[in-house]
Amino acid sequence: MKAGESGMKIYIRLEGHDFKYEIEDVIRLFYGNEETSIEYQDPGEDNPGFVLYSGLESSLENDGQFVLKTMLEEGGSVKFTENETFSIHSADDEYEVKKIKKREVKRQLYKALSQYTARKMPWGVLTGIRPAKIVHELMEKGFNREQIYSRLTDYYYVSGKKTELLYNIAQKEKHILDGTGPDKVSIYIGIPFCPTRCLYCSFTSNSVKKYAPFIKNYIEALKKEIFGVGEILNAKGFKIQSIYMGGGTPTAIDAPYLEELLSFIEESFDMGQMKEYTLEAGRPDSINREKLEIIKKSKVNRISINPQSMNNEVLRNIGRLHTAEDIVEAFKLARDIGFDNINMDIIAGLPGEKLEGFKYTLEKIGELAPESITVHTMAIKRASRLNEEKDSYSLISENEVAKIVDNAYDFITKIGLEPYYLYRQKNMLGNLENIGYSKPGYECMYNIQIMEEKQTIIALGAGAVTKVVFPENNRIERIFNVKNVEEYVDRIEEMIDRKRSFIINC
Repeated sequence: MKAGESGMKIYIRLEGHDFKYEIEDVIRLFYGNEETSIEYQDPGEDNPGFVLYSGLESSLENDGQFVLKTMLEEGGSVKFTENETFSIHSADDEYEVKKIKKREVKRQLYKALSQYTARKMPWGVLTGIRPAKIVHELMEKGFNREQIYSRLTDYYYVSGKKTELLYNIAQKEKHILDGTGPDKVSIYIGIPFCPTRCLYCSFTSNSVKKYAPFIKNYIEALKKEIFGVGEILNAKGFKIQSIYMGGGTPTAIDAPYLEELLSFIEESFDMGQMKEYTLEAGRPDSINREKLEIIKKSKVNRISINPQSMNNEVLRNIGRLHTAEDIVEAFKLARDIGFDNINMDIIAGLPGEKLEGFKYTLEKIGELAPESITVHTMAIKRASRLNEEKDSYSLISENEVAKIVDNAYDFITKIGLEPYYLYRQKNMLGNLENIGYSKPGYECMYNIQIMEEKQTIIALGAGAVTKVVFPENNRIERIFNVKNVEEYVDRIEEMIDRKRSFIINC
């Protein structure tokens, strides 16, 4: 049964390993989430269906060598079989050994399903969020351009187009990552409120109207966390490289709260070495002159105004309360007030927006000439309304979303912006990617740091996740804040103590 057909059942037999997550990751590349059911059992000799076997064993002849076998059967007929031997150096630690084994299992299964379905994925076997990390690791090992290209295309089966894109982005990121020292950190501050919840959204976000009675207490709790983190930074001698205030939509809160919060941040943090301070102005229906003037008087030097689309019908479909004309008005107002570093987000593959509509969105944004544009590919997120109601919406095909993403690259690079960071998400249409483009010199430091995980990022607010990076042993530890707004307010001292006890003692 080929990809795209429904009701497919896959029987899986594993021997010598239990890498179910990795196996299912590759299956999802070819069959998506809903078109298959997976059974981890032997269906018996008379089974007419689809059977996958993956076996891994140590070589009897050579220590450190492993034999991997993958076989696909359909209706009792073998469609693919391959035995492959690979080596793992004896000095590799247990974590690295397991990582290599998982990777080899995924590679061979990808080869099997690619041959069986006659399809190739643009990112090959790569299913992780941060593919540029692979390029950075190879560069650190001394690999040259040709060797990196070969590794990506021949080993990971990444397409030539995506390989070139990934390499160029990694080169772009390198000069910012090279400036990361052990005493440099970035700060994330989350405001989990929005005018409405968008159809595709899965972030920690709450209706600003519904949660209006909680906002005052939330700001007070957040100020306590800001003050506590300021003390932690001073105790450790950390210097702030960048701050990113997101959400949600920070400008969804009333102007007095926004002014109070921005002032308190500047009082609590030493910003002497800070190079970048981004605030997600986000939704045009949350922006007015008063709020933009408050932001401009602060140390914020970069904002986002995120249309997602410039087609009014599409905006209505996704739950936005504003129009394309409101987007233009908000952008021009920000320019009039003096903002000279503005990002705009758009989404490829929104329900109701096909290639021609997306081209219109690009043209209208091009006329505004923002310093950076981020192109997200539509992802069906588990916690989104779209996932719950997807039978009510018609999503475009993989081929069409690929054309849209290619068209975005061609258009945006022609108007002088260059791709500077990239990440991927689960369940993206066409197994594609999100790309940030900017004018040279306007790359967002925070975006690069959060993606490549070379720097500690201390995150504040409901649902925020702090990542403490230990580059000497390639380790990351996470400190979680509770997601619920009321619980965050009630447990704020605990949230601060979690950070203090871990970061100061590490």
